[in-house]
Amino acid sequence: MNKFLEWGKKSISPVFIVMFVAAFIMWYITKLNYTYTTDYNVRLNIGGEKLEVPCVIEGKGTNLFNYKFQLSKRLRIPLEELTYTVVPDDFGEDFIQIDPKSLRNAISVRVSDIKLVSLGEIPMLSMPETGDE
Repeated sequence: MNKFLEWGKKSISPVFIVMFVAAFIMWYITKLNYTYTTDYNVRLNIGGEKLEVPCVIEGKGTNLFNYKFQLSKRLRIPLEELTYTVVPDDFGEDFIQIDPKSLRNAISVRVSDIKLVSLGEIPMLSMPETGDE
């Protein structure tokens, strides 16, 4: 092992190492300019209720890279901005079923540099408490 390190120090030039690292960085930047499609769980806060919706997104690698860090926080979407229906369950409790098209539009407006290809299953939300009682 010691002989190998000595050989490396004598045979490999520091200029070669610098150029190798520079070539790797340029290659990586070039690859980030391609368009990619990937699965991503978008974290949402809708009317105070937190949920994750599986999505298929498409965009340039640089935008997807930034998007991953930007969306580590939850997107806030007011319930009033969405179209939804109230669905009762077997126990008489009401739940909100959000229309996928309205949710897709609301997410697309907030992240305009990335194309939202499709949404997965949207979980039902519990009805917000009203102060009428």
